[in-house]
Amino acid sequence: MPAAAPAPWIVLKFGGTSVSKRSRWDTIGRLMRETAGRDGARVLTVVSALSGVTNALQALIDGHADAGATAAAAEALVERHERFCADELGLDPQAVLGARMQALRALAADPRRAAAALDWQAEVLAQGELCSSTLGAAYLRAQGLDIGWTDARDWLRTVSIPNQGEWARRLSVSCSTASDDALRARFAAQPHALLLSQGFIARADDGGTAILGRGGSDTSAAYFGALVGARRVEIWTDVPGMFSANPRQVPDARLLTRLDYEEAQEIATTGAKVLHPRCIQPCRDAGVPLWIRDTDRPELPGTEICGSAAPVPGVKALSSRRGIVLVSMESIGMWQQVGFTADVFERFKRHGLSIDLIGTSQTNITVSLDPSENLVSSNVLEALCADLAHVCRVKVIAPCAAITLVGRGIRGLLHRLTEVWSEFGRERVHLISQSSNDLNLTFVVDEELADGIMPRLHGLLIASGAMPVDETAVFGPSWRRLGLPEGARREAWWMARRDDLLDRAAAGTPRYVYDLDTVRARARGLAGIAAVDRRFFAIKANPHPAILRVLAEEGSGLECVSAGELAHVFAVLPDLDPGRVLFTPSFAPRAEYADALARGVHVTVDSVAPLRDWPELFAGREITLRIDPGFGSGHHEKVRTGGKGAKFGLAVDAVPAVVAAAAAAGARIVGLHAHIGSGIHDTAHWREVHAVLASTADEIGTVAFLDIGGGLGIAYDPDAEAFDLAAYARELVEMKAARPEYALWIEPGRWLVAEAGVLLLTATQVVDKQGVRRVGADAGMNALLRPALYGAFHEIVNLSRLDAPPGTPVDVVGPICESGDVLGRRRRLPDATREGDVLLVADAGAYGMVMANTYNQRALPVEEALA
Repeated sequence: MPAAAPAPWIVLKFGGTSVSKRSRWDTIGRLMRETAGRDGARVLTVVSALSGVTNALQALIDGHADAGATAAAAEALVERHERFCADELGLDPQAVLGARMQALRALAADPRRAAAALDWQAEVLAQGELCSSTLGAAYLRAQGLDIGWTDARDWLRTVSIPNQGEWARRLSVSCSTASDDALRARFAAQPHALLLSQGFIARADDGGTAILGRGGSDTSAAYFGALVGARRVEIWTDVPGMFSANPRQVPDARLLTRLDYEEAQEIATTGAKVLHPRCIQPCRDAGVPLWIRDTDRPELPGTEICGSAAPVPGVKALSSRRGIVLVSMESIGMWQQVGFTADVFERFKRHGLSIDLIGTSQTNITVSLDPSENLVSSNVLEALCADLAHVCRVKVIAPCAAITLVGRGIRGLLHRLTEVWSEFGRERVHLISQSSNDLNLTFVVDEELADGIMPRLHGLLIASGAMPVDETAVFGPSWRRLGLPEGARREAWWMARRDDLLDRAAAGTPRYVYDLDTVRARARGLAGIAAVDRRFFAIKANPHPAILRVLAEEGSGLECVSAGELAHVFAVLPDLDPGRVLFTPSFAPRAEYADALARGVHVTVDSVAPLRDWPELFAGREITLRIDPGFGSGHHEKVRTGGKGAKFGLAVDAVPAVVAAAAAAGARIVGLHAHIGSGIHDTAHWREVHAVLASTADEIGTVAFLDIGGGLGIAYDPDAEAFDLAAYARELVEMKAARPEYALWIEPGRWLVAEAGVLLLTATQVVDKQGVRRVGADAGMNALLRPALYGAFHEIVNLSRLDAPPGTPVDVVGPICESGDVLGRRRRLPDATREGDVLLVADAGAYGMVMANTYNQRALPVEEALA
């Protein structure tokens, strides 16, 4: 009988935080046992030094010139390890660590210390991993685990790289991944099925110790995986995997459950910290999958990186790197000058600097230096600039941040990135770089902009469809959702009223239903902001009579944009004080202004034309001016109502002419108003608006109130963060405190009513066509235009089967003869969805029925309000 093939290896890697507590070592032991038992494999575990130890060893090296200080630093490290051994692990320090501690003391007294020889530095740095792995092996044996210990230097051998300096050849090495049957057989001959080894260290050509450099433990695990042909390499860390953005910047970032090697490499290289980019290539070359796992929550799917991941076009991640330095080199003489670029780049090589991004024109070359890959100090830059000055004019731009979109087929997504381009259009962009492999697009901006812009960009990428978060093969739950208890989600009023809504749907669909209690609660939320002097509801969002009555009862005024809306308001509320109504039209005819002035409501003018052409209308009147502060904001370009491209409002530099026209007409300007967009979550937005209005009011001299508009966003995605009303309130309080002489008015619409409304539809057909499954409904863009008009997202559920598990992704479409008649793409309705089921479109209370139409001669939806 031929000998049985040896069991395959699985490599596990644990970082410093995972080896610094007894409970974490218990977890490591349990995971090793479970992996071996479940997969029928042998397990090699690679560990880092105890948390903070490598930094302490580096500090010992940095103080090498002081023999006494070096000895004291070594003793402190001895004491820490012995205390951890005895107090945390309950082991005898002398028996477990005696030889290791003796080696550390000897290194502190080594003759090579005085000159900080590179081979000495490597041996010192290696002590962290040698100690932690020795401690771990002893503890796990004491817990009954049959575990062996092996020295990584017996297996990982360095390889020389062209242009590598002496420092890099000892302290930032690369290792060979070449394997053969003899090596694998020798490794298989290890007597234990469970092995413990070290990350970060390898054997140099001269037989001494070498260090893999930053991220070395991840890379060691990858090298081991490649050498032994492992079934997979698992990187266990303190986060659930790679995300579509840094979740500490963007809580709505999605877990990336499956990536190919190339995309993972780009994400790691461009800023993701969870995985070092050097560890991907060894696994890719050997065809070994990488799996990032959460030590505290091993039940989570993590991120799998492999060669079999199906290519999915789209942006997978938004990354940022801070501390970027740009070097701009300009010379008229570079035009068609042979060798100019070579001369420039040779100088970077001379100063040991690796270039990241490159932008060129006929007279300029601009490059970026990433501090994570370079020693970018003021002295190095000064020397570089002096050297470059011989061939060109040099300008250094710092500090900058590089913001990168990563994903397959970036060039094919440019048409979907309109909103991203617009967002960057508001900022100073120093460099744009698109990779030759079509995997990334990078913008370099001032560093101070990076944190604030990331959440907005991430939201825009999802809203535009450029980041296909509905591709469940790639995207998992959001960071925010992972922080919730299993199955938890933001509760909505319609969940508790499911049976009632099903009964109403039985009377006919399409049907809008509004929950007045939700409207009332939102109105009271705004009423609790003491800094606000007057509140108005923008009725264009939803003029349903019951909603207007509730808001009026709660003390809100009403904002209208047409004579028709004014007539509707006073028909519903005939006794309403006209002082509680705003008229803020856009390019309205003379008759509408005359009607509004006759009613005695507050009238807003947003251009010089009405005052210049119809002065008799405004004689003796008080008016408000709508100001365009010069920029817009919001969830889509079509709802951005500020900036040169928007038709709304007066440019600030046009205000003096309008003031003069108002004076000539005999009108008095008592208020200023601005509204520059909708669906805004960044509360600092209103501070910017208020500042522009206040400075303009100071120049006019007769202004009594500042109306900063509305635009408060809502979380259409149930995983997304709700609008932070408390933060908004704090901003308003600070504004009012800074300029108490001006009354503060606001006029939200969507925020008050969107979540109060749902649209009920009936499923008509379920059709499969060339791999795309579609569920038809009895209304589409004729009932709810927002998805077709803005690409807006609304949650869609099968209300009839609300408790059924999510099924295969489907597109929910309507009956209108337009390709754009799609209410939602790739929604995971239950697989059992069938004709006659009731579908619910959530958060449809704003800009739903007001934009409904009879296109294709389809009937308008029914509306009703729930008391």
